[in-house]
Amino acid sequence: MAGTFIMIILGLLLLALVGLWLLGERGRLLLPSTWKVLKEAGWKRQFNLQGLHGYVYGRWNPQYVRLMITELFPRLRARGKKWLSDRYHGKILTQEQARKIVTLNRSIPLRDLEQIIPYPKARDLVLTGPPDVVAFECSCRHARPRHCEPTQVCMIIGQPFADFMLEHQPHRTRRLTQPEALDLLQAEHDRGHMHTAWFKDAMLDRFYTICNCCKCCCAGIEAMMKYGIPALASSGYVAQVDTGRCAVCGTCVNVCPFHANALQADGIALEWQKCMGCGVCVDACPNHARSLVRDERKGLPLDVRLMA
Repeated sequence: MAGTFIMIILGLLLLALVGLWLLGERGRLLLPSTWKVLKEAGWKRQFNLQGLHGYVYGRWNPQYVRLMITELFPRLRARGKKWLSDRYHGKILTQEQARKIVTLNRSIPLRDLEQIIPYPKARDLVLTGPPDVVAFECSCRHARPRHCEPTQVCMIIGQPFADFMLEHQPHRTRRLTQPEALDLLQAEHDRGHMHTAWFKDAMLDRFYTICNCCKCCCAGIEAMMKYGIPALASSGYVAQVDTGRCAVCGTCVNVCPFHANALQADGIALEWQKCMGCGVCVDACPNHARSLVRDERKGLPLDVRLMA
């Protein structure tokens, strides 16, 4: 009797797993893009559950990100914060650096970018140029009750990720031409949003997307500013103020995602430690009193043209 009961439970679990897999593959046994990911990832990754993690992250990304924001971030202790940021992190880009990635015209198999991506894991950048670009609904914005518009502003870059997202989430994605990708970057830049390149261990230990982040919705900014999770690395630049042009209007104080500017009686104080070199304040300044300058203490920039 007990043996029969156990067999029934195991059978039901197997049916549930098969049903979940078919749901993930949209009724197919194996979509072509899934096979492409499996082939590139290798079987070793599947046996250590990295492959399953990557599949869940890509296939159910909105639910994954919402759980991170609502359940994971608030519960992490110091060791957990480091564990997470070591495996899932972003590099802030200037607008020009983001444009160079989507217009890349050559292949770049770059491994272990320790000086640019200051984390112990997930720091490869592997692209076949020109890279495929797919617009994707921002899961950070969709996780918010009152989110910013528009929402289709994330950009999946390169294979096998681009085809995977197109096949598995056709209603949330669209393929972009190079001019369309540049227009999207420009539109988000004009809205005062910053550009970030994201790397994740479960995504083959490498770069896979450019996000165009607003400070009110971005989970990466919230992780860093609210919970102290070091999820973002500096662009390698810092803001510089021309005091002769600065009218002390306070615009830079309001727009900075990292609270790096403070309004004081004698002018604007820029906190070097907090400035991440995103450049949002540079374009927002009505008096053109700001610029970005290289600062070696902030690490190396992610400039693919110099590395290709």
